[in-house]
Amino acid sequence: MSKNSTFLWVSLIVWMAGSTWWHVCKIKQLCDAPLVASGSPSAEAIEAVPLSIVDGTSLSLTSSGNFGFAKSGASANLTAVKTELDSLAAYLRANPKKKLIITGYYHSTEVNDSKWPDLGIARAEGIKQYYVDLGLPAAGIQTKSEIQDAIRFSPDSLSGGIGFAFETPAATKEDALAEAQKYQGLFKPLDLYFNTGSTDYIQTADNRKFVEEAIKYLAANKDKKLLLTGHTDNTGNQAGNLELSKKRAGEVKKQLVSAGLPENQLMTSAKGQTAPKEANTTPEGRAANRRVEIVVQ
Repeated sequence: MSKNSTFLWVSLIVWMAGSTWWHVCKIKQLCDAPLVASGSPSAEAIEAVPLSIVDGTSLSLTSSGNFGFAKSGASANLTAVKTELDSLAAYLRANPKKKLIITGYYHSTEVNDSKWPDLGIARAEGIKQYYVDLGLPAAGIQTKSEIQDAIRFSPDSLSGGIGFAFETPAATKEDALAEAQKYQGLFKPLDLYFNTGSTDYIQTADNRKFVEEAIKYLAANKDKKLLLTGHTDNTGNQAGNLELSKKRAGEVKKQLVSAGLPENQLMTSAKGQTAPKEANTTPEGRAANRRVEIVVQ
């Protein structure tokens, strides 16, 4: 073989190798280590990262699978982790004082086409919405984001991308009032309370029991109604308080519909400041009056 022929063959081989490298590494981005982002910010990117959700000694959920996100995508594939997510929902219902913190991770090179400031928040908000759709209060779920440039894609998908943490806020006087309400039957009024600035009522074991029994009772008695009556303290003017009590009753109605109660069997009423439960002369008395009364008619 002549020197010219040898040179041409070598050049062709080099060109083919270079073209293959460019296509695989630069276009397909397959040259990095495969997979993934884990559920915690400190873990290494490895080939298969299982989902792990832990809250001290109270909760430990693991799955061999994890969330699936397309590269630069905000929507998760929940197929591999739905059982664990639903178990977490049950845990939060049983521990209504817990605040869930969802962190969405993203790579700095990903393109954000969502309505959110970054893909991390977009991913976290998508998981939050899953829980809100299951009836959990939005106020009990916080979302945040974090860049994780250790994330690897294989080839155009991310397994992981979500982290979970828990926080138990300090008890408020409204929490104490809510806990003091004990279920005595569907025809005994029970008061629902709200923390300052929240439109989600404070959930307790007793008011969850009321809702569970109401769902069964109303399903068997289509002619019966559940009455929600909003109340306020006397801060502000009477007209404004009447409107506020109407809004509180309406918010509770929305949450009860999400929990499974039929909307056509829920009635709302508003009394503003006109039916105080305690004297409005102390902070504790005013807190006791900011409530929605719930009872089967």
